[in-house]
Amino acid sequence: MVASADKLSKGLPTAQQMMEKLALTEAEKASEAARKHAAAETEKKALLDKLTKPSGVSEEERIKRATAIIERAVANGLTEVQVYRFPNSLCTDHGRAINQQEPGWETTLTGLPKELYEFWDRQLRPLGYKLRVQIVDFPDGVPGDVGMTLKWV
Repeated sequence: MVASADKLSKGLPTAQQMMEKLALTEAEKASEAARKHAAAETEKKALLDKLTKPSGVSEEERIKRATAIIERAVANGLTEVQVYRFPNSLCTDHGRAINQQEPGWETTLTGLPKELYEFWDRQLRPLGYKLRVQIVDFPDGVPGDVGMTLKWV
């Protein structure tokens, strides 16, 4: 009887072998998570790089896009529409002046947000459109993304 129990336990892995297998599995999971995180960071950096460069959109195309956005919003009964949302890292002070609504906050904008602000100032402001720029989320209690909302009332 002892011999048959011995035979059965021969195929059973030891506790040490199972701990080693578990450690390998956890290491593989951690490695995969690190790869995914690195890929996400690379993607985020590429997006930020793109947003800091000139868009290359013509003034005529901007006007067409603005008209389409405004007309769609009005058709839906809206008096304002968020036209852009961007990470606070596209502000030279990470959105501090915007959050405090300090005079001159617009000088902290860079890249595409700066382009959009300048377009509004040049083309839409004279037509009576208002632009509200504010921090729209506070992850962990600190300023996060910035939203640009176009208003016509």
